[in-house]
Amino acid sequence: MELRQAAAGRYRKKTRVSLLGHLKRIFRFMVLVLLAALLWVGWIQYRIETQADTGQEPKQVGIVLGASLWKDSPSPALKERLDRAVELYQSGRVPYLIVSGGYDVPTSKMTEAEGMRNYLVSKGIPSKRIVLENRARSTYENLLYSKKIMEQHQWTSAVIITHRYHSVRALDIANYLDYEEPAVSPMESRVLMMAWHRGRETLAMTKWQWDKVALVFGVAPKS
Repeated sequence: MELRQAAAGRYRKKTRVSLLGHLKRIFRFMVLVLLAALLWVGWIQYRIETQADTGQEPKQVGIVLGASLWKDSPSPALKERLDRAVELYQSGRVPYLIVSGGYDVPTSKMTEAEGMRNYLVSKGIPSKRIVLENRARSTYENLLYSKKIMEQHQWTSAVIITHRYHSVRALDIANYLDYEEPAVSPMESRVLMMAWHRGRETLAMTKWQWDKVALVFGVAPKS
C-alpha cells in the first residue's frame, strides 16, 4: 500500500512538473508573438512617418486614389487628395489625372471617380485632362485598373496622390504591379482622426501581405 501511495505521489508530482513546463512554453511563445506584433506595428508606423514625397519631378499622369463621397460631393478627406492633384497639375508636374474609384455603396448615384472629376473641373482643370476609372473598390483595384488606363494611353510614369497614412501600402502595391518607378505625393490630413486611420492601416498593410501570397495562387484580393 505504501509503495502504491509513493508511486501515485511521484506520478502526481511528475504531472504537475510536466504541466508547468507546458505552461511556461506557451507563455514564452505568447511573449514572442507579442514582441513580433509590436515590432511589425512599429515598423509600419515608422515607414508611414518617414515616407518621402517622391512626386516632385514631372510625371506623365497623377493617380488620385478615391475615398468616400458625401451626397455626391467629395468628403473633406477626399478634397485634400484632390487639392494636392490640383496643385500638381497647376505646377506643371502632371499634365493628366486619373481619378480612381467605383461606387462607394450600392445606393450611390455616382462613382467616386465621377464625383472627383466634377470637383476638379470646378477647380479649373479641363475635363479632357481627367480620365475616369470607375470600377475600383479597393486600393489594389485602384492601381490595377489605373495601370491598364496608363497602358492604353502609353503613359509609363505616374505619381500616386493619397494621404501619408495610406501612401506606404499604395506604393507597395504599385511596385507589386510593376509600375515603372512609381512616385507618391503624400499629404497630412487636417480632417481625419489619424490615430484611428493609422491603426486601421496597420491591419490593412498586414492583410496586403497575405493578399500577395494569395495572388501567387491566383486568388485576387477581396474589396
